[in-house]
Amino acid sequence: MARHPVHAGKEPDRHNWPLQRGFDRFYGTIHGAGSFFDPNTLTRDNTYITPENDPDYQPEGTWYYTDAISDNTVRHIREHAANNPDQPFFHYVAYTAAHWPMQALPQDIAKYEGKYDHGYAPIREARIAKLKELGLLPDHWSPAPLVGDWDKVKLKDWESACMEVYAAMVDNMDQGIGRIVRALDETKQLDNTLILFLQDNGGCAEGFGRGQVVGPLERPAAPTLPPLGKDTLQHDMVPSQSRDGYPLRRGDGVIPGFPETEIGYGRDWANVSNTPFREYKHFVHEGGISTPLIAHWPKGIAKTNSWNNEPSHLIDIMATALDLSGATYPKDKTPVEGVSLKPAFQSAPLHRPTPLFWEHEGNRALRDGQWKLVAKGVKSPWELYDMKQDRTESHNLAAQHPDRVAQMTSEWQSWADRAGVVPFGSWNKKTAKKNQK
Repeated sequence: MARHPVHAGKEPDRHNWPLQRGFDRFYGTIHGAGSFFDPNTLTRDNTYITPENDPDYQPEGTWYYTDAISDNTVRHIREHAANNPDQPFFHYVAYTAAHWPMQALPQDIAKYEGKYDHGYAPIREARIAKLKELGLLPDHWSPAPLVGDWDKVKLKDWESACMEVYAAMVDNMDQGIGRIVRALDETKQLDNTLILFLQDNGGCAEGFGRGQVVGPLERPAAPTLPPLGKDTLQHDMVPSQSRDGYPLRRGDGVIPGFPETEIGYGRDWANVSNTPFREYKHFVHEGGISTPLIAHWPKGIAKTNSWNNEPSHLIDIMATALDLSGATYPKDKTPVEGVSLKPAFQSAPLHRPTPLFWEHEGNRALRDGQWKLVAKGVKSPWELYDMKQDRTESHNLAAQHPDRVAQMTSEWQSWADRAGVVPFGSWNKKTAKKNQK
């Protein structure tokens, strides 16, 4: 998620923008988060644009970023099929949904009205039941505890509204993916196109936009600020107003969804989202790093509508693309770390030669077969889990297997040294020494 602040009157540094990194076309945002109705750093190819001054995309209804990504992807697919029918293509569709702020279209929100009014526990229990029905949650795995207490929630209508809007955001993305798949089908490219869908992390427990109320609690009857000009770029991840002049509103009790609201759905819904796993985005326990990888490729996947439980990682996407395309990877670049997923598409083992490693903001992990070593922060001790028996990380086995912990710790440190990993906070000498132990 790139962070490129925009400053009025200054030309941005474009050296690492998509067109300078090998892409032929680009539509999206350079900055990694922001408004879904007026996103910061909205860009077409190498030029900043606004939703109002883009000559190539003016939808009939309300401009909404997730729709814009989907619609421009469909356009690119159709144009490629028309202009380069014999050429393969790679398209990276980088949705920002369902990242905060919780903003969605009214017609999508309406589908979920009242669905979450009974709180956290019923939704969590329904998800546990569905996971068991699908065979994804064995009886010997203990789901992580429920964190939220609905009886203690004072603003229940507001809390349920946060999840309603979150669901609406996912719904809209799903609609867009359907349009993309339909475009591939109608251009006769679906059967031989590998589609990989995954999320970048687990549910987000950040308290973004919660707490103290900023701006009016309820939406004014009409805009109270001058609207932004057609060509006026929106410079802030958290805008001070909507494009049409409504002032920023956030904090407990502010109903999310509107363009001027900036609110996240909070820790307790994130805990439900991550059922049955522990922890959240930022951390490298399963609740922070485990997401589904959905693969669709009629000509290349032998067994359809099936599950593959062998661990894979984001680093495998590059290796898979190289393998299937027959492309030659440049020798002067950092070597590819992952393995091709092609064997998994044929129901064969991946034969991964080395463990999988993680480091994020000081949180560390190593996965080697059924064993996972994980630590929450640079100051916390290593934990050890048997992922075959306990993927919900409920029973720490570090004390029972000190030799295995020592061996895996050494492997993690060797990888960190080789890969140039600098754990968050390790520049502090005391922390660094403790981290080496």
